[in-house]
Amino acid sequence: MRFREAWFDPAFRHEDQSIARIEEIAWEIYLIGRKAPITRKAGPGYVDPEYELSVKWLATKASIDQALHQWSDQRSPSRVLLICGSARNDGTRPGEMSKSFRLLELAREVLEQAAIQVDVLDLSHLTSEYGRNIPPCKGLRTTAMPPMPLAMLGLA
Repeated sequence: MRFREAWFDPAFRHEDQSIARIEEIAWEIYLIGRKAPITRKAGPGYVDPEYELSVKWLATKASIDQALHQWSDQRSPSRVLLICGSARNDGTRPGEMSKSFRLLELAREVLEQAAIQVDVLDLSHLTSEYGRNIPPCKGLRTTAMPPMPLAMLGLA
């Protein structure tokens, strides 16, 4: 039933049969255990070159191999990966940029001035990407609400 929650709006009622068919296809895929819809033979360099692997997995592996080759080249410039672990971005809190992201941007500027290549992994996109329902933390008293008086906590 969680699948149907995405189509709750009455505007979708005239597509109920289509939605039911999509749900049926999704269950069929789930039941046969197919995790990778598009595959190809692994190819040379694998124990079983005939084994069907996900094309996305193969592309990721090729990127990692290329990065490793570049990393091992002594002539290549230094690189740094900066990771923003905050769940907040403009998509989750419009008009508010996280302190973590601001700090990351400062670090990026300093590193780039030192001729270091910088890659950024912004994990906040996991919370704001369409279809993701991962709400950010609302319990941060420093940004969400003023401090509670000690008397209200029974400490005064």
